[in-house]
Amino acid sequence: MTSSFRRWFIVTSSFTVAGIILGLIFSWLVGGALCAPANHPVSSPIDLAVENVAFHSENGSTIKGWLVNSTTNRGVIILQHGIHADKSTLANRAKLFSQAGYAVLLFDFQAHGESIGKRITMGFLESRDSQAAVDFVKKRFPRKPIAVLGVSLGAAAAALANPPLDVQALVLEMPFSTVVEATKDRIELRLSSCARILSPLLTLQIPLRTGCAVDDLRPMISVEKITVPKLFLHGTEDRETKFSEAKDIFAHAAEPKTLVSFLGARHEDFLQFDPIKYKPLVLNFLADHLK
Repeated sequence: MTSSFRRWFIVTSSFTVAGIILGLIFSWLVGGALCAPANHPVSSPIDLAVENVAFHSENGSTIKGWLVNSTTNRGVIILQHGIHADKSTLANRAKLFSQAGYAVLLFDFQAHGESIGKRITMGFLESRDSQAAVDFVKKRFPRKPIAVLGVSLGAAAAALANPPLDVQALVLEMPFSTVVEATKDRIELRLSSCARILSPLLTLQIPLRTGCAVDDLRPMISVEKITVPKLFLHGTEDRETKFSEAKDIFAHAAEPKTLVSFLGARHEDFLQFDPIKYKPLVLNFLADHLK
């Protein structure tokens, strides 16, 4: 080995090792940011009369929420927000369902909004918040039919609840099929399709970050055991959870089930994207199953 080749080899190896170390450090920081609590004050909507409520979750958190009561009490709708969001993002849905005669519960998942928590867990601990919300509603409105509407993380948490939520219907908007696919999709969205191979740098952190296994975060498997009516909503241009994955989770889901696509929609608010389609679709589904 010549001296020039030796120097080239040493320099190249040093850069390679440094690159690997930097990549590991960067992926660890990204994983930390994804799971970091997203707590902040949440202002009450000025055009919706809400009662501030709180209830305990089995994950140890006190969940903060808003209750919108109804004079007709046709039933109760529980609304569950997406990751790094809070209950205020679903205020427009609460208004829609309240005007239709339903009581509505909106709440912040643990480690979101005003509900304190140590970390976001991609649906693992959040599924216990879903159970706690159902228990709270049952005590507050005994014998009233209940539906849960979840958006993204909120939909995944509803699907992951074990045992399945004791409700009469589920509306699941944009749930991810598995956390592995969700991670690959988000890496592709921010880098490229080739970068999907980097997903283990993040998914291998899940047991350390969340306290659960990767296999515990598979709504696609959980929906096989949910036998209440399910309405799946998904955008055909969603790049964070691809429509092909929506069809996969729908194929695995137990009957009864319905999948409705929103043509051209991405990972976004369907009520805002197409209110003319969204309102009668969801209201008719709820009317059919909350009797």
